Amino acid sequence: MIAELAAANAAFSILKNGLANGKELFDLADSASTFFDSKSSIAKKAKKGGSKTELENFMALEKIKADEEWLREWMIYAGRADLHGDWLRFQSECRKNRERSERIKARRRAENIALLTSTLLWGTGGLVLIPIMIYIIFLALDVI
Repeated sequence: MIAELAAANAAFSILKNGLANGKELFDLADSASTFFDSKSSIAKKAKKGGSKTELENFMALEKIKADEEWLREWMIYAGRADLHGDWLRFQSECRKNRERSERIKARRRAENIALLTSTLLWGTGGLVLIPIMIYIIFLALDVI
């Protein structure tokens, strides 16, 4: 979690300094992407309990919230009209797409596991039945 928080802080620092120096948000898209990817990673780890303490999780999320609040205020006061609203709609669409792709990936994984299980069962059944069939044929031919 510390590495993700460091990445988020570095990306936000680049964003904040760039915006303060007159750059546009779309010029800093790489840093914004890194910031929000790190935010997502921190939130997932905090939800799973992936770090040492609950206080560490809480403080990391609070730091990210404060940074997001600054970015929200910049979008409202210094960005174009309704930039923040468009950003929220875009985030919502991206979240839905990620959830959809995760569901598809989980369904494909379940289908692959079912196919593998079926193949193993039929293969094992074939390996068991072939010697039995050979034995029955030899009994029928009176060879044994």
